[in-house]
Amino acid sequence: MTGIDYAEKIPNNVELTSNRTLQRALEHWQPNYLKWWADMGPDDSKSYDVYLRTAVSVDPKGWAHYDYVRMPDYRWGIFLAPAEAGRQVNFGAHRGEAAWQDVPGEYRSTLRRIIVTQGDTEPASVEQQRHLGLTCPSLYDLRNIFQVNVEEGRHLWAMVYLLHAHFGKDGREEGEALLERRSGDADNPRILTAFNEKTPDWLSFFMFTFITDRDGKYQLAALAESAFDPLSRTCRFMLTEEAHHLFVGESGVARIIERTCELMAQHKTGDPARLRNLGVIDLPTLQRYLNFHFSVTSDLYGSEVSSNAASFYTNGLKGRFQETTLQDDHRLESAEYPVMEVTGDRILTRQVNALTALNERLRDDWIHDLENAIGRWNRIPEKTGIAFRFKLPHKGFHRRIGAFAGHHVSPEGKVLSETGWKHQEAQWLPTAEDRAFVQSLMGRVTEPGQYAHWIAAPRIGINKQPVDFEYVRFG
Repeated sequence: MTGIDYAEKIPNNVELTSNRTLQRALEHWQPNYLKWWADMGPDDSKSYDVYLRTAVSVDPKGWAHYDYVRMPDYRWGIFLAPAEAGRQVNFGAHRGEAAWQDVPGEYRSTLRRIIVTQGDTEPASVEQQRHLGLTCPSLYDLRNIFQVNVEEGRHLWAMVYLLHAHFGKDGREEGEALLERRSGDADNPRILTAFNEKTPDWLSFFMFTFITDRDGKYQLAALAESAFDPLSRTCRFMLTEEAHHLFVGESGVARIIERTCELMAQHKTGDPARLRNLGVIDLPTLQRYLNFHFSVTSDLYGSEVSSNAASFYTNGLKGRFQETTLQDDHRLESAEYPVMEVTGDRILTRQVNALTALNERLRDDWIHDLENAIGRWNRIPEKTGIAFRFKLPHKGFHRRIGAFAGHHVSPEGKVLSETGWKHQEAQWLPTAEDRAFVQSLMGRVTEPGQYAHWIAAPRIGINKQPVDFEYVRFG
């Protein structure tokens, strides 16, 4: 079954009506979800009609439908990618066995924790972004953040379905807890630190979707390799929707760079103070935001050397990015992988067992993807004849988890004393002044075809609509 019936109380392609117990459990969870959305979803959006895409099938050639949807009426559902006939486990000790349709008892608690941790990130990002619609730079951008928000909400549904369907009472309790935690709450925060950070402005939002949602892409891709087939199928469809989130971030920052470079060329200046007086975000400030979001997100991958990561792989729970395309034995019992560590005032590289370095390998895949995307950003100043180029800081920069925790590493990869770090920190990370300036730009632009002064219009609209399309209608 690939089509999705929106006449159902819970739209789905998992034949929910064939399991009345599961259906009742999810219908019991649904009102609590809707209350969470009303309380913590996009602020002041209840009367808006938004031009959104909605999944109508899991066919990659025609899975989405675009139309105006009133925000409270958006229909969240449960969608799994099509099953692969004869799918086998592709890595670890169970390689070659049939993929699992049920959770093996010995992996029950570990799989549940993996699913809960992934599920917790979805509502967290909605909570982090809930006020940004009040300062949107255009209707186009307002529509895009709402699209990201409703899909993060659907991704929460995807994880809760797995918890309810495969983990019994424990799963139902975990599903309730996902609605009880709050991003940044002192008493009941979200599980991962990056999802308790504030997202106070649109530059932070664009950096989050560019960098942190890209981490989501790599984590989902690794889980899509799982021997637990329902998790694999769930993540494969989530990746289909995740691509737009990355586009929003990459293109959003690119449009900011384009506008700044336009004024740099027009006024023949690269002076940050003068550019701020002209009402745009100077390029060094953009670099500092890039540094911050890169370092915070890098910690999401965990320690460079991890026995947990090795266990997840050996047991078939979580693979590598594009596992089946890699040319090795897919067991990694004797393979090695390079990791960095700080020794005195130097950063050295050593070879460790590849099984224990899977976090680092996934982080490196993510970094490579980011570098390619930043290369696309750098074409903008290059075309304008501006010498500035963006670059990622060293992977040890501003880290709180892993081999670099407790050390001060410059963006160039030099180990510093605490005094040396403090002397230059303001050059590398956003200052209170930077954040206050960016915040001062955050007005609200809601006329079709109008864009805030600090960001360029997109080249083309969503779903081939014009850039002056009325993407949001206010009730």
